[in-house]
Amino acid sequence: MKNMLRTKLKLLEIFCFTVISSCIISSCTGDRKPDQDNDQPKVKEKSVWHAPDESTIPKNAKGEMIRYGKDLIANTSSYFGPKGRLGIFTNGLNCQNCHLDAGTRIFGNNYAAVMSSYPKITARSGKITSPIARIKGCFERSLNGKMPDSTSKEIRAMIAYMEWLNQGVEDPEGMYGRGTEKIALLDRPADPKKGALLYASKCKSCHGKNGEGIAAAGGKTFIYPPLWGKVSYNDGAGLYRLSNFAGFIKNNMPFGASYKNPILTDEESWDIAAFVNSQARPHKDQHADYPNLKKKPVDAPYGPYGDHFSEKQHKYGPYQPIKNVYKTKT
Repeated sequence: MKNMLRTKLKLLEIFCFTVISSCIISSCTGDRKPDQDNDQPKVKEKSVWHAPDESTIPKNAKGEMIRYGKDLIANTSSYFGPKGRLGIFTNGLNCQNCHLDAGTRIFGNNYAAVMSSYPKITARSGKITSPIARIKGCFERSLNGKMPDSTSKEIRAMIAYMEWLNQGVEDPEGMYGRGTEKIALLDRPADPKKGALLYASKCKSCHGKNGEGIAAAGGKTFIYPPLWGKVSYNDGAGLYRLSNFAGFIKNNMPFGASYKNPILTDEESWDIAAFVNSQARPHKDQHADYPNLKKKPVDAPYGPYGDHFSEKQHKYGPYQPIKNVYKTKT
């Protein structure tokens, strides 16, 4: 009886050793399928940018400027649009049409690091650019208009709001969720034809068959903004670069999507961006942009370039071959 018990224990020991050994070998060789949670990079919650709570806005003159700045961002057209109370300076869009939730949404082209990043020398201008100059660029490109007096109360209020949003941000480069996400590059050109089909099924209900958007009552602004045509952003805007627009789409579109729960794939986002940016829109003179062509983004959709690739490839990709050329030059 004792011998039988010893035999069973010995067999059990051998079995356990075999199972443990096989698990170790399989994990080392990569044969074991990783857990689904491990497929995506982990992001520590404390490293994700979150806008400060509005309850922290002081109840004084400074707080009034911050709140006014937010209102200007959210309802820009009411102040500066074609029917604006302070004059006509824009095409009727609001700043938050591109900078979602008044610049507070994660990967929604937010203002998380604007005041921490500027002033700086920008590749597009080739010189030191201040926060006010950055706002001026948005008025001239995304809003296809002109900026009001840079010393006005309104511009100072916008700066005050961005400063409030930027509190506590010391390392903007290492902060997750700022601006727009740079999603993986395609190994093919982004396809406007595929994007047209996706637009019809995913985007048309809000932005219209012809990209005209949906106007709000009274016609001062839009519930959903136009994506092309004479009242949309011009071809000098940041979202006219596909790498910016594709990441913006992936994390925010269609309605209900977020960076935690995207609805579209990377490929679908690239193709929709290609379709939208293949449509007619206002033109901006950009001959002075990027004086150093070596610093021009690979997806800048207009020449001249410091390489032999076509304007079409610079607009739609594939971009990796272009990036490779610049890697060898540095």
